[in-house]
Amino acid sequence: MKYGSVCSGIEAATVAWEPLNWKPVWFSEIELFPNSVLAYHYPQVPNLGDMTKLYDKIKKNEIDLLVGGTPCQSFSLEGNRKGLDDHRGNLALEFCRLADKAQPRWIVWENVTGILSSGQRRDFGAILGQLAKFGYGISYRVLDTQYFGIPQHRRRVFVVGYRGNWRPTAQVLFERTCFERNNQTSKKSKDRIASTIKAGYFKCWNDLANIVNLCDAGKFGRRLTPLECERLQGFPDNYTNIPKASDTDRYKAIGNSMSVPVMHWIGERIKLVSSKEKQ
Repeated sequence: MKYGSVCSGIEAATVAWEPLNWKPVWFSEIELFPNSVLAYHYPQVPNLGDMTKLYDKIKKNEIDLLVGGTPCQSFSLEGNRKGLDDHRGNLALEFCRLADKAQPRWIVWENVTGILSSGQRRDFGAILGQLAKFGYGISYRVLDTQYFGIPQHRRRVFVVGYRGNWRPTAQVLFERTCFERNNQTSKKSKDRIASTIKAGYFKCWNDLANIVNLCDAGKFGRRLTPLECERLQGFPDNYTNIPKASDTDRYKAIGNSMSVPVMHWIGERIKLVSSKEKQ
């Protein structure tokens, strides 16, 4: 599977999908520190920069999948709630436009759950409507990181699209056994889950370090280290600890990222469904 990534950040998708032997064709990221992380870990993958200037740089059928988590600030319950009227929110529609240009078989789009109520519930419908207009069958689901082996409460909306048919997307996102596993996990560990890691999130409860096999937590309310934040997002240890990296840069980049285990699960499901189609 070949994919292109927009709003790439520090590339949770690539970390998640490397074990599947999927290959990134290009990234699209503009923030300085994430750019440095991408250049450090993936120097062979071109970074095409600003996604609003990407349309004429990409080619039809050069990728099998388009992935991206466009900016969430205008949809978040903690943000300005301007939705698609904010230029950052409008990048969700640019994602749809890029999907129409590249025409990959699959798309994966992620955002905060606030998208479901943004614009009096019209914004999410507009995004899904655009994808449908461009020929994609779609399914969406809210997934929480805590049910994927990581003790962090992080609920996000994931949209999976397949060109010409919605059925493969439902097979990806709705697996009967996953509901059973999720319920079991919730009962056992709901009192030992960290709150959502955000770009400016630094504090934790005392027992968090024990949950993720770290050193003693220290005094109540201490800051999480960047290493702990990496682990709570499923990244390898010191993934963002590149030369000249500051803790502030690392916190922001990790907090803005998708969760690696969730993306890995989605990738595994897409790979399984795709293999069935070929049989």
